[in-house]
Amino acid sequence: MATVLTRPAPGTAVGRAPLTPRSAPPAPVRAPGRDLFIDVLRLFGIALVVLQHWSMPVLSFTGREVVTGNALASGNAWIITWISQVMPLVFFAGGAANAISRRGAVRRGVAAPAWLASRLRRLAWPVLPLAAVWLPLPHLLLASGLPEQPVITAARLAGQLLWFLAIYLVAVAATPLMLRLNAAYGWRVPAALTAGAVAVDAVRFASGLEVAGFPNIVLVWLAVHQLGFLYADGRLRRPWAMAAAGYGAAVLLVTDGPYPGSMIGMPGAAMSNMAPPTVALLAVAFGQIGLALGLRRQIVAFASWPGVTRVLGWAGTRMMTIYLWHMSALFTVTAVVVVGLGVSTPEPGTSAWLSGWPHWLVMLALAVWPLLRGFARFEEPPAAGPYRGGAVRITMAAALTGTGLLLLTVFGFVPGVAPVIGAGALLAGLLLTFSARVRDTARA
Repeated sequence: MATVLTRPAPGTAVGRAPLTPRSAPPAPVRAPGRDLFIDVLRLFGIALVVLQHWSMPVLSFTGREVVTGNALASGNAWIITWISQVMPLVFFAGGAANAISRRGAVRRGVAAPAWLASRLRRLAWPVLPLAAVWLPLPHLLLASGLPEQPVITAARLAGQLLWFLAIYLVAVAATPLMLRLNAAYGWRVPAALTAGAVAVDAVRFASGLEVAGFPNIVLVWLAVHQLGFLYADGRLRRPWAMAAAGYGAAVLLVTDGPYPGSMIGMPGAAMSNMAPPTVALLAVAFGQIGLALGLRRQIVAFASWPGVTRVLGWAGTRMMTIYLWHMSALFTVTAVVVVGLGVSTPEPGTSAWLSGWPHWLVMLALAVWPLLRGFARFEEPPAAGPYRGGAVRITMAAALTGTGLLLLTVFGFVPGVAPVIGAGALLAGLLLTFSARVRDTARA
Protein backbone atom coordinates (compact mmCIF):
# COMPACT_ATOMS: atom_id res chain seq x y z
CA MET A 1 0.00 0.00 0.00
CA ALA A 2 3.01 2.30 -0.21
CA THR A 3 2.09 5.34 -2.28
CA VAL A 4 4.25 8.21 -3.46
CA LEU A 5 2.65 11.21 -1.78
CA THR A 6 3.30 14.82 -2.59
CA ARG A 7 1.43 17.81 -1.25
CA PRO A 8 1.59 21.62 -1.33
CA ALA A 9 4.15 23.22 0.91
CA PRO A 10 2.68 24.14 4.33
CA GLY A 11 0.62 27.30 4.10
CA THR A 12 0.09 27.04 0.34
CA ALA A 13 -3.54 26.90 -0.79
CA VAL A 14 -4.76 25.52 -4.06
CA GLY A 15 -7.24 27.03 -6.45
CA ARG A 16 -10.95 26.38 -6.00
CA ALA A 17 -11.85 25.45 -9.57
CA PRO A 18 -14.11 22.37 -9.90
CA LEU A 19 -12.04 19.21 -10.05
CA THR A 20 -12.80 17.62 -13.41
CA PRO A 21 -10.58 16.09 -16.06
CA ARG A 22 -11.37 19.03 -18.37
CA SER A 23 -10.69 21.74 -15.81
CA ALA A 24 -8.03 20.71 -13.31
CA PRO A 25 -6.95 23.17 -10.59
CA PRO A 26 -3.67 25.01 -11.02
CA ALA A 27 -0.68 22.90 -10.06
CA PRO A 28 0.31 23.81 -6.48
CA VAL A 29 3.82 24.23 -5.17
CA ARG A 30 4.88 20.74 -4.08
CA ALA A 31 7.43 19.33 -1.71
CA PRO A 32 9.76 16.92 -3.46
CA GLY A 33 9.50 13.16 -2.99
CA ARG A 34 7.27 11.36 -0.55
CA ASP A 35 5.22 13.02 2.14
CA LEU A 36 6.82 11.15 5.02
CA PHE A 37 4.37 12.70 7.46
CA ILE A 38 1.42 10.93 5.85
CA ASP A 39 3.40 7.71 5.51
CA VAL A 40 4.27 7.79 9.20
CA LEU A 41 0.71 8.57 10.30
CA ARG A 42 -0.72 5.64 8.37
CA LEU A 43 1.89 3.20 9.62
CA PHE A 44 1.78 4.56 13.17
CA GLY A 45 -1.99 4.23 13.17
CA ILE A 46 -1.98 0.60 12.04
CA ALA A 47 0.90 -0.26 14.39
CA LEU A 48 -0.90 1.24 17.38
CA VAL A 49 -4.13 -0.58 16.47
CA VAL A 50 -2.20 -3.86 16.44
CA LEU A 51 -0.43 -3.05 19.72
CA GLN A 52 -3.72 -2.13 21.38
CA HIS A 53 -5.50 -5.27 20.15
CA TRP A 54 -2.62 -7.43 21.36
CA SER A 55 -2.35 -5.70 24.75
CA MET A 56 -5.98 -5.18 25.79
CA PRO A 57 -7.33 -8.73 26.16
CA VAL A 58 -7.52 -10.21 29.65
CA LEU A 59 -8.01 -13.93 28.98
CA SER A 60 -8.78 -17.08 30.92
CA PHE A 61 -10.24 -20.48 30.05
CA THR A 62 -12.92 -22.24 32.09
CA GLY A 63 -12.61 -25.58 30.33
CA ARG A 64 -15.34 -24.82 27.82
CA GLU A 65 -15.23 -21.06 27.28
CA VAL A 66 -12.65 -18.31 26.91
CA VAL A 67 -13.51 -15.46 29.28
CA THR A 68 -12.36 -12.06 28.01
CA GLY A 69 -11.85 -8.72 29.69
CA ASN A 70 -10.23 -5.40 28.76
CA ALA A 71 -7.06 -4.16 30.42
CA LEU A 72 -8.04 -0.55 29.67
CA ALA A 73 -11.25 -0.94 31.69
CA SER A 74 -9.35 -0.91 34.98
CA GLY A 75 -9.03 2.35 36.89
CA ASN A 76 -8.48 5.44 34.76
CA ALA A 77 -6.70 3.57 32.00
CA TRP A 78 -9.46 4.67 29.60
CA ILE A 79 -7.66 8.02 29.19
CA ILE A 80 -5.05 6.14 27.14
CA THR A 81 -7.69 5.73 24.42
CA TRP A 82 -7.58 9.48 23.74
CA ILE A 83 -4.23 8.76 22.10
CA SER A 84 -4.39 5.02 21.34
CA GLN A 85 -7.69 5.23 19.43
CA VAL A 86 -5.89 6.23 16.26
CA MET A 87 -8.45 5.41 13.59
CA PRO A 88 -9.04 9.18 13.18
CA LEU A 89 -5.39 9.58 12.17
CA VAL A 90 -5.73 6.69 9.71
CA PHE A 91 -8.80 8.28 8.07
CA PHE A 92 -7.12 11.68 8.04
CA ALA A 93 -3.99 10.28 6.36
CA GLY A 94 -6.20 8.34 3.95
CA GLY A 95 -8.01 11.54 3.01
CA ALA A 96 -4.72 13.26 2.20
CA ALA A 97 -3.53 10.25 0.19
CA ASN A 98 -6.80 10.02 -1.76
CA ALA A 99 -6.77 13.75 -2.54
CA ILE A 100 -3.20 13.60 -3.82
CA SER A 101 -3.87 10.43 -5.80
CA ARG A 102 -7.09 11.69 -7.40
CA ARG A 103 -5.59 15.04 -8.35
CA GLY A 104 -2.62 13.31 -9.92
CA ALA A 105 -5.01 11.10 -11.89
CA VAL A 106 -6.90 14.18 -13.11
CA ARG A 107 -3.68 15.75 -14.37
CA ARG A 108 -2.94 12.54 -16.27
CA GLY A 109 -6.44 12.51 -17.77
CA VAL A 110 -7.63 9.43 -15.82
CA ALA A 111 -11.41 9.45 -15.39
CA ALA A 112 -13.00 8.91 -11.99
CA PRO A 113 -14.29 5.36 -12.72
CA ALA A 114 -10.83 4.15 -13.74
CA TRP A 115 -9.27 5.77 -10.67
CA LEU A 116 -11.87 4.21 -8.38
CA ALA A 117 -11.36 0.78 -9.96
CA SER A 118 -7.67 0.92 -9.09
CA ARG A 119 -8.36 2.07 -5.53
CA LEU A 120 -10.96 -0.66 -4.96
CA ARG A 121 -8.53 -3.35 -6.08
CA ARG A 122 -5.81 -2.11 -3.75
CA LEU A 123 -8.24 -1.86 -0.85
CA ALA A 124 -10.08 -5.16 -1.10
CA TRP A 125 -7.74 -7.58 -2.87
CA PRO A 126 -5.80 -8.50 0.34
CA VAL A 127 -9.10 -9.60 1.95
CA LEU A 128 -9.52 -12.52 -0.45
CA PRO A 129 -6.88 -14.78 1.17
CA LEU A 130 -8.31 -13.94 4.60
CA ALA A 131 -11.72 -15.14 3.44
CA ALA A 132 -10.21 -18.20 1.72
CA VAL A 133 -8.59 -19.27 5.00
CA TRP A 134 -11.30 -18.34 7.48
CA LEU A 135 -14.37 -19.61 5.62
CA PRO A 136 -13.40 -23.31 6.02
CA LEU A 137 -11.25 -22.93 9.16
CA PRO A 138 -14.06 -22.87 11.79
CA HIS A 139 -15.57 -26.02 10.27
CA LEU A 140 -12.21 -27.79 10.43
CA LEU A 141 -11.53 -26.68 14.01
CA LEU A 142 -14.96 -27.75 15.24
CA ALA A 143 -14.64 -31.09 13.44
CA SER A 144 -11.30 -31.64 15.18
CA GLY A 145 -13.03 -31.45 18.56
CA LEU A 146 -12.08 -27.98 19.79
CA PRO A 147 -14.59 -26.25 22.11
CA GLU A 148 -17.27 -24.40 20.20
CA GLN A 149 -17.23 -21.05 22.03
CA PRO A 150 -13.56 -20.15 21.42
CA VAL A 151 -13.82 -21.16 17.76
CA ILE A 152 -17.01 -19.17 17.13
CA THR A 153 -15.60 -16.15 18.99
CA ALA A 154 -12.42 -16.17 16.92
CA ALA A 155 -14.36 -16.62 13.67
CA ARG A 156 -16.58 -13.66 14.50
CA LEU A 157 -13.74 -11.35 15.55
CA ALA A 158 -11.65 -12.21 12.47
CA GLY A 159 -14.32 -10.54 10.34
CA GLN A 160 -15.08 -7.59 12.61
CA LEU A 161 -11.73 -6.07 11.64
CA LEU A 162 -13.20 -5.36 8.22
CA TRP A 163 -15.45 -2.58 9.53
CA PHE A 164 -12.63 -0.15 8.79
CA LEU A 165 -12.36 -1.22 5.14
CA ALA A 166 -16.15 -1.08 4.67
CA ILE A 167 -16.32 2.53 5.87
CA TYR A 168 -13.09 3.56 4.17
CA LEU A 169 -14.49 2.23 0.89
CA VAL A 170 -17.35 4.73 1.22
CA ALA A 171 -14.83 7.53 1.73
CA VAL A 172 -12.81 6.42 -1.30
CA ALA A 173 -15.90 6.17 -3.52
CA ALA A 174 -17.01 9.65 -2.40
CA THR A 175 -13.58 11.23 -2.99
CA PRO A 176 -14.22 12.72 -6.47
CA LEU A 177 -17.44 14.39 -5.27
CA MET A 178 -16.02 15.48 -1.92
CA LEU A 179 -12.98 16.98 -3.62
CA ARG A 180 -15.27 19.15 -5.74
CA LEU A 181 -17.08 20.27 -2.59
CA ASN A 182 -13.73 20.91 -0.92
CA ALA A 183 -12.59 23.05 -3.86
CA ALA A 184 -15.80 25.08 -3.70
CA TYR A 185 -16.42 25.36 0.05
CA GLY A 186 -13.22 24.39 1.90
CA TRP A 187 -13.65 24.33 5.70
CA ARG A 188 -17.42 24.58 5.40
CA VAL A 189 -17.63 20.95 4.28
CA PRO A 190 -16.22 19.33 7.48
CA ALA A 191 -18.10 21.98 9.47
CA ALA A 192 -21.38 20.88 7.86
CA LEU A 193 -20.54 17.21 8.46
CA THR A 194 -19.77 18.02 12.11
CA ALA A 195 -23.08 19.86 12.47
CA GLY A 196 -24.83 16.82 11.03
CA ALA A 197 -23.06 14.58 13.55
CA VAL A 198 -24.19 16.84 16.41
CA ALA A 199 -27.79 16.62 15.17
CA VAL A 200 -27.58 12.84 14.91
CA ASP A 201 -26.27 12.53 18.47
CA ALA A 202 -29.05 14.81 19.71
CA VAL A 203 -31.67 12.57 18.13
CA ARG A 204 -29.90 9.46 19.42
CA PHE A 205 -29.89 10.61 23.03
CA ALA A 206 -33.36 12.14 22.90
CA SER A 207 -34.91 8.98 21.47
CA GLY A 208 -32.78 6.49 23.36
CA LEU A 209 -32.42 4.49 20.14
CA GLU A 210 -28.90 3.30 19.36
CA VAL A 211 -29.82 2.86 15.70
CA ALA A 212 -30.49 6.60 15.45
CA GLY A 213 -26.74 7.15 15.73
CA PHE A 214 -25.84 5.03 12.71
CA PRO A 215 -25.71 8.00 10.24
CA ASN A 216 -22.65 9.16 12.18
CA ILE A 217 -20.75 6.18 10.81
CA VAL A 218 -20.64 8.17 7.58
CA LEU A 219 -20.75 11.74 8.90
CA VAL A 220 -17.98 11.43 11.50
CA TRP A 221 -15.52 9.48 9.36
CA LEU A 222 -16.16 11.60 6.26
CA ALA A 223 -15.50 14.74 8.34
CA VAL A 224 -12.12 13.35 9.43
CA HIS A 225 -11.36 12.19 5.86
CA GLN A 226 -12.21 15.70 4.62
CA LEU A 227 -9.60 17.19 6.94
CA GLY A 228 -7.05 15.20 4.96
CA PHE A 229 -8.12 17.16 1.86
CA LEU A 230 -7.49 20.42 3.70
CA TYR A 231 -4.05 19.19 4.71
CA ALA A 232 -3.28 18.34 1.08
CA ASP A 233 -4.33 21.93 0.22
CA GLY A 234 -2.06 23.40 2.89
CA ARG A 235 -5.04 24.93 4.72
CA LEU A 236 -4.46 23.47 8.21
CA ARG A 237 -2.32 26.31 9.54
CA ARG A 238 -3.04 26.45 13.31
CA PRO A 239 -2.39 22.95 14.59
CA TRP A 240 -1.97 23.79 18.28
CA ALA A 241 -5.20 25.76 18.34
CA MET A 242 -6.87 22.82 16.61
CA ALA A 243 -5.46 20.40 19.19
CA ALA A 244 -6.56 22.58 22.12
CA ALA A 245 -10.05 23.08 20.67
CA GLY A 246 -10.50 19.39 19.89
CA TYR A 247 -9.33 18.00 23.21
CA GLY A 248 -11.00 20.85 25.10
CA ALA A 249 -14.35 20.09 23.48
CA ALA A 250 -13.86 16.38 24.24
CA VAL A 251 -13.28 17.15 27.93
CA LEU A 252 -16.50 19.20 28.08
CA LEU A 253 -18.51 16.54 26.25
CA VAL A 254 -17.30 13.80 28.61
CA THR A 255 -17.53 15.72 31.88
CA ASP A 256 -20.77 17.63 31.23
CA GLY A 257 -22.40 15.51 28.54
CA PRO A 258 -23.75 11.98 28.15
CA TYR A 259 -20.57 10.56 26.60
CA PRO A 260 -18.34 7.95 28.25
CA GLY A 261 -14.67 8.76 28.75
CA SER A 262 -13.27 5.88 26.72
CA MET A 263 -12.93 6.27 22.95
CA ILE A 264 -13.31 2.51 22.48
CA GLY A 265 -16.10 0.21 23.62
CA MET A 266 -15.68 -1.12 27.15
CA PRO A 267 -17.21 -4.26 28.68
CA GLY A 268 -20.47 -3.48 30.46
CA ALA A 269 -20.58 0.15 29.30
CA ALA A 270 -24.04 1.55 28.54
CA MET A 271 -22.82 3.06 25.26
CA SER A 272 -19.73 3.36 23.10
CA ASN A 273 -18.14 6.40 21.49
CA MET A 274 -16.94 4.15 18.69
CA ALA A 275 -19.87 2.07 17.48
CA PRO A 276 -21.50 4.17 16.19
CA PRO A 277 -19.01 7.05 16.46
CA THR A 278 -20.05 10.11 18.43
CA VAL A 279 -19.24 13.81 18.47
CA ALA A 280 -16.93 13.10 21.43
CA LEU A 281 -14.81 10.85 19.21
CA LEU A 282 -14.87 13.52 16.50
CA ALA A 283 -13.60 16.08 19.02
CA VAL A 284 -10.74 13.75 20.00
CA ALA A 285 -10.04 13.29 16.28
CA PHE A 286 -9.61 17.06 15.86
CA GLY A 287 -7.32 17.08 18.88
CA GLN A 288 -5.21 14.19 17.61
CA ILE A 289 -4.83 15.67 14.14
CA GLY A 290 -3.89 19.06 15.56
CA LEU A 291 -1.32 17.42 17.84
CA ALA A 292 0.16 15.43 14.96
CA LEU A 293 0.34 18.52 12.74
CA GLY A 294 1.99 20.49 15.52
CA LEU A 295 4.70 17.83 15.71
CA ARG A 296 4.97 17.43 11.94
CA ARG A 297 8.49 18.81 11.63
CA GLN A 298 9.81 16.51 14.35
CA ILE A 299 7.96 13.51 12.89
CA VAL A 300 9.38 14.12 9.42
CA ALA A 301 12.89 14.59 10.83
CA PHE A 302 12.63 11.30 12.73
CA ALA A 303 11.25 9.50 9.68
CA SER A 304 14.21 10.76 7.63
CA TRP A 305 16.74 8.78 9.67
CA PRO A 306 18.13 6.00 7.44
CA GLY A 307 17.18 3.18 9.82
CA VAL A 308 13.65 4.52 10.28
CA THR A 309 13.28 5.02 6.54
CA ARG A 310 14.15 1.36 5.95
CA VAL A 311 11.60 0.25 8.53
CA LEU A 312 8.95 2.45 6.93
CA GLY A 313 9.77 1.04 3.51
CA TRP A 314 9.50 -2.54 4.77
CA ALA A 315 6.28 -1.98 6.72
CA GLY A 316 4.65 0.15 4.03
CA THR A 317 4.39 -2.81 1.66
CA ARG A 318 2.92 -5.03 4.39
CA MET A 319 0.61 -2.63 6.19
CA MET A 320 -2.70 -4.14 5.09
CA THR A 321 -1.44 -7.68 5.67
CA ILE A 322 -0.42 -6.84 9.22
CA TYR A 323 -3.82 -5.30 9.91
CA LEU A 324 -5.82 -8.19 8.46
CA TRP A 325 -3.85 -11.02 10.07
CA HIS A 326 -2.75 -9.71 13.47
CA MET A 327 -5.90 -11.02 15.16
CA SER A 328 -5.29 -14.46 13.67
CA ALA A 329 -1.91 -14.42 15.41
CA LEU A 330 -3.68 -13.49 18.66
CA PHE A 331 -6.09 -16.41 18.26
CA THR A 332 -3.21 -18.79 17.61
CA VAL A 333 -1.27 -17.78 20.72
CA THR A 334 -4.46 -17.79 22.81
CA ALA A 335 -5.29 -21.31 21.62
CA VAL A 336 -1.84 -22.57 22.64
CA VAL A 337 -1.18 -20.62 25.84
CA VAL A 338 -4.62 -19.91 27.33
CA VAL A 339 -6.70 -22.85 26.05
CA GLY A 340 -3.99 -25.48 25.60
CA LEU A 341 -1.73 -24.73 28.58
CA GLY A 342 -4.37 -23.13 30.80
CA VAL A 343 -2.28 -20.01 31.50
CA SER A 344 -4.50 -17.00 32.26
CA THR A 345 -3.60 -13.37 31.72
CA PRO A 346 -2.40 -11.73 34.98
CA GLU A 347 -4.41 -8.92 36.56
CA PRO A 348 -3.81 -5.76 34.45
CA GLY A 349 -1.36 -3.30 35.95
CA THR A 350 0.23 -5.80 38.33
CA SER A 351 3.94 -6.61 38.26
CA ALA A 352 3.11 -10.02 36.76
CA TRP A 353 1.18 -8.36 33.93
CA LEU A 354 3.91 -5.78 33.28
CA SER A 355 6.70 -8.35 33.28
CA GLY A 356 4.76 -10.81 31.13
CA TRP A 357 3.56 -8.26 28.57
CA PRO A 358 6.83 -8.12 26.56
CA HIS A 359 6.94 -11.94 26.39
CA TRP A 360 3.32 -11.95 25.22
CA LEU A 361 4.15 -9.49 22.43
CA VAL A 362 7.16 -11.55 21.35
CA MET A 363 5.00 -14.67 21.03
CA LEU A 364 2.45 -12.74 18.99
CA ALA A 365 5.16 -11.31 16.72
CA LEU A 366 6.52 -14.83 16.13
CA ALA A 367 3.00 -16.03 15.33
CA VAL A 368 2.30 -13.25 12.84
CA TRP A 369 5.64 -13.59 11.03
CA PRO A 370 4.76 -16.69 8.93
CA LEU A 371 1.41 -15.09 8.10
CA LEU A 372 3.25 -12.05 6.76
CA ARG A 373 5.58 -14.25 4.75
CA GLY A 374 2.66 -16.16 3.27
CA PHE A 375 0.13 -13.40 2.56
CA ALA A 376 2.09 -10.16 1.98
CA ARG A 377 2.26 -11.10 -1.71
CA PHE A 378 -1.47 -10.23 -1.91
CA GLU A 379 -0.78 -6.66 -0.84
CA GLU A 380 -0.49 -5.71 -4.51
CA PRO A 381 -3.41 -6.68 -6.78
CA PRO A 382 -2.60 -8.35 -10.10
CA ALA A 383 -1.66 -6.10 -13.00
CA ALA A 384 -4.67 -4.91 -14.96
CA GLY A 385 -5.22 -3.12 -18.21
CA PRO A 386 -7.00 0.24 -18.42
CA TYR A 387 -10.49 0.17 -16.92
CA ARG A 388 -13.17 0.70 -19.57
CA GLY A 389 -16.31 -0.26 -17.69
CA GLY A 390 -17.81 3.17 -17.12
CA ALA A 391 -19.55 4.74 -14.13
CA VAL A 392 -22.46 2.28 -13.79
CA ARG A 393 -20.22 -0.75 -13.68
CA ILE A 394 -17.81 0.75 -11.13
CA THR A 395 -20.78 1.79 -9.00
CA MET A 396 -21.95 -1.81 -9.00
CA ALA A 397 -18.41 -2.94 -8.18
CA ALA A 398 -18.21 -0.58 -5.21
CA ALA A 399 -21.67 -1.61 -3.99
CA LEU A 400 -20.87 -5.32 -4.18
CA THR A 401 -17.46 -4.89 -2.56
CA GLY A 402 -18.93 -2.79 0.22
CA THR A 403 -21.78 -5.25 0.76
CA GLY A 404 -19.31 -8.11 1.01
CA LEU A 405 -17.16 -6.26 3.54
CA LEU A 406 -20.24 -5.27 5.55
CA LEU A 407 -21.56 -8.84 5.72
CA LEU A 408 -18.18 -10.14 6.84
CA THR A 409 -17.99 -7.36 9.44
CA VAL A 410 -21.38 -8.18 10.92
CA PHE A 411 -21.27 -11.99 10.75
CA GLY A 412 -17.54 -12.63 10.66
CA PHE A 413 -16.65 -16.11 9.46
CA VAL A 414 -19.05 -17.93 11.76
CA PRO A 415 -20.35 -21.05 9.96
CA GLY A 416 -23.43 -20.11 7.98
CA VAL A 417 -24.57 -18.71 4.66
CA ALA A 418 -23.92 -15.01 5.35
CA PRO A 419 -20.09 -15.19 5.25
CA VAL A 420 -20.25 -17.17 2.00
CA ILE A 421 -22.53 -14.55 0.44
CA GLY A 422 -20.24 -11.81 1.74
CA ALA A 423 -17.13 -13.39 0.27
CA GLY A 424 -18.96 -13.98 -3.02
CA ALA A 425 -20.10 -10.35 -3.21
CA LEU A 426 -16.56 -9.20 -2.46
CA LEU A 427 -15.13 -11.36 -5.24
CA ALA A 428 -17.82 -10.27 -7.71
CA GLY A 429 -17.17 -6.61 -6.94
CA LEU A 430 -13.44 -7.03 -7.46
CA LEU A 431 -13.93 -8.84 -10.75
CA LEU A 432 -16.01 -5.92 -12.03
CA THR A 433 -13.04 -3.60 -11.51
CA PHE A 434 -11.11 -5.45 -14.22
CA SER A 435 -11.72 -4.82 -17.92
CA ALA A 436 -11.12 -7.44 -20.57
CA ARG A 437 -8.20 -6.68 -22.82
CA VAL A 438 -9.34 -5.63 -26.28
CA ARG A 439 -7.43 -5.99 -29.51
CA ASP A 440 -6.03 -3.01 -31.26
CA THR A 441 -8.58 -1.70 -33.81
CA ALA A 442 -6.17 -1.87 -36.75
CA ARG A 443 -5.10 -5.42 -35.88
CA ALA A 444 -8.76 -6.48 -35.59
